[in-house]
Amino acid sequence: MLEKVKKQVYDLLNNDDSGHGYDHIERVLNMSLKFAKKENADINVVALLALLHDVDDYKLFGIENANNLTNAKKFMTKANVPLEIQNKVLSELSSIGYSRAMKGIRPKTIEGMIVSDADMCDCLGVIGILRTYKFSLKYGRPFFDKSIFPIDNIDFKEYSKGYAETSVCHIFEKILKLKYLMMTESGKEEAINRHEIVVDILYHLFDEENVPEWKEYLDSYVRKLEKR
Repeated sequence: MLEKVKKQVYDLLNNDDSGHGYDHIERVLNMSLKFAKKENADINVVALLALLHDVDDYKLFGIENANNLTNAKKFMTKANVPLEIQNKVLSELSSIGYSRAMKGIRPKTIEGMIVSDADMCDCLGVIGILRTYKFSLKYGRPFFDKSIFPIDNIDFKEYSKGYAETSVCHIFEKILKLKYLMMTESGKEEAINRHEIVVDILYHLFDEENVPEWKEYLDSYVRKLEKR
């Protein structure tokens, strides 16, 4: 069952060049399964959620697919996933993702929480930086422009308008906030180190670019996040 789903997901996402390809799916799957063992979760539901969490991503396939979970339904049906499991998976797929979290929509089961955490953890660390840059390149955005600062306190309406002006802006507007959205102990533990890596990379970047105003901005931003 899982192998049939995995093959369909691979065929759909293997050629993606936006940072949401099958390599991302594999990392989220592996991390989710590691979390699932610690959290005593249903392995099959966790695996399906991890495999399918991006197959209807609105950034890749549009709002209609995202709302209807078109590909997820099709893939599970073709793989003969039992209807009871399909319903569990579809229910939680509708609550995974940063844009949904901005609207207060979060997973309610431990399986959904695990995959949400693993997905967000893959946006952090060195991999997260590389994925952000890959996404920016696809849409013609630079990694850093010292004259363009992030949007402070960005809301869902502003976030959903389009893509951040630079990779660094996206890191401030989204990535640095992810540590505080973890829902499981496994996710919280994993996110701490990955978050620090992102902060360290930014400090090194701003030092090498000789932009002390950005170092001050980062200091202030991190302090504000910690006070939330």
